[in-house]
Amino acid sequence: MQTAQAALWVVFLLVALALAFDFMNGFHDAANSIATVVSTGVLKPSHAVLFAAFFNLVAIFIFHLSVAATVGKGIVEPGVVDTHVVFGALVGAVTWNFLTWYYGIPSSSSHALIGGIVGAVIAKAGAGALIAAGIWKTVLFIFVSPTLGFLLGSLMMVLVANVFRRATPSRVDSWFRRLQLVSAGAYSLGHGGNDAQKTIGIIWMLLIATGYVAVGDKSPPTWVIISCYFAIAAGTMFGGWRIVKTMGQKITKLRPVGGFCAETGGAITLFLATALGIPVSTTHTITGAIVGVGSTQRASAVRWGVAGNIVWAWIFTIPASAFVAAIAYWVSLQIF
Repeated sequence: MQTAQAALWVVFLLVALALAFDFMNGFHDAANSIATVVSTGVLKPSHAVLFAAFFNLVAIFIFHLSVAATVGKGIVEPGVVDTHVVFGALVGAVTWNFLTWYYGIPSSSSHALIGGIVGAVIAKAGAGALIAAGIWKTVLFIFVSPTLGFLLGSLMMVLVANVFRRATPSRVDSWFRRLQLVSAGAYSLGHGGNDAQKTIGIIWMLLIATGYVAVGDKSPPTWVIISCYFAIAAGTMFGGWRIVKTMGQKITKLRPVGGFCAETGGAITLFLATALGIPVSTTHTITGAIVGVGSTQRASAVRWGVAGNIVWAWIFTIPASAFVAAIAYWVSLQIF
């Protein structure tokens, strides 16, 4: 840990950069919350982003800060983090988020941030400075969250199909247009609860490293929590429309019943991961759930080429953001 407090302007700059990442996280990941409800025509895009942003913000009252604790204290050994590491991590994450948003690729903001932290820490102190348990838990859920989303989405679809097998298509559509509002709200809660906490975690890490917060504090300052939830909600309000099109239309064609099942399966996965303190990708989760819903109809209902391109983006997210973060770390040594 730095023995002297870092210059206030440096900390202020890095907090602002972290909140910018949080805003972009909401902007980038808005598609996860609203793509299904927009593509099925249940809500207009302008209404959908306000709806999702509201539930992103409400999550502040529901979830414990277990994910923030994992990011803030469970990924890097105490004493290694400094302002240069935080700068590198955030630049790596923001750069990857911007590139994937520009090309309409649903990648993980969460894993971009983790990759950024990993790259900057390795550039400073080597891989031995990382906490293996925290890293492997996060990496494991790169595979677990989409798989669980797939299973829950497909099981929900099969269950609903059996329950409503005698109902007319118009009646089913009418019911699930209403129910999809519930599932979209639940998914947005899960998104806010898991993703806002990642930025809370890195700001907490920064404040501990620079001496503005004690290591033993069990939670970050209240202003950090509030500002991070507001930032991700504001980002969601602006929406990343390039990714909405990929998530809502290109993977598979969704109806309200499919949107409900995908969002419900994804929401259950996010609630579970957040309760366990695991930073997961909301993108991975909802993509797996959408593919699960599509595959229950027929294999050809899923555009596997599009899904494959998304998976490649997942694979490259951590190493790509880590590489950029390592470069940014060395550049920051020359700046401040």
